Amino acid sequence: MPKTIHAVFENGVFRPTEAVDLPEQTAVEFEPRVLSETPSTTQAPMSEGLRQIYEILGRRHNSGHTDTAERHNEHQP
Repeated sequence: MPKTIHAVFENGVFRPTEAVDLPEQTAVEFEPRVLSETPSTTQAPMSEGLRQIYEILGRRHNSGHTDTAERHNEHQP
C-alpha cells in the first residue's frame, strides 16, 4: 500500500521526519522528489529557554566605539 513519507537527507542517509509504521529491516523502494519548501515537521518547536537566548543574541549592543579593530591590541600582553 503506497504511503507518502517525508524525509530529510543528512550525512548520506534519508531520515524520516515522522514515525514510520514498518517492521525493522523492511526493504522499500522510493523515488526522491525534492520539495521546493521544507515541510514544517522537520524542525522541532523551540523551547522557551532557547527562544530567550536567541532574543538576547539578536539585540544590538552599542559600545560607543565606532572601530573596534583599532583597539585590537589594547589588552594584549
